[in-house]
Amino acid sequence: MSDLNVLGGPLESCGIDPVTGFYRDGYCTTGPEDRGSHTICAVVTAEFLAHQRSIGNDLTTPMEAYNFPGLVPGDRWCVTAANWLQAHEDGAAAYVILASTHERALEVVPIEALKEHAVDVPSDPGSLRD
Repeated sequence: MSDLNVLGGPLESCGIDPVTGFYRDGYCTTGPEDRGSHTICAVVTAEFLAHQRSIGNDLTTPMEAYNFPGLVPGDRWCVTAANWLQAHEDGAAAYVILASTHERALEVVPIEALKEHAVDVPSDPGSLRD
């Protein structure tokens, strides 16, 4: 059985530069080991990264032990559903790629919230730095 996205279709890759996913396979797949539910494919912005740091989730500092390069605005990354929802509620949500967001995200985040921030991957991710 294959993983599905929040739209009911096959789960698409979130990103390979840097390689994302709880399993570091480029997909926001999840399983019993993924206690944080890293199921939302986000295109991170400077505002989102600052928000995450403010709640104790530093996504910018590299951590080699976890094969984590540190993120910059414009990167695509599988983020936890709970932290994304908190950012949404605080007005700092990252953009979301629905086709790459795992259906299990809906256990935490309403589809309406995800759709509100849905984007296609921008042709110039550098524009998200502002």
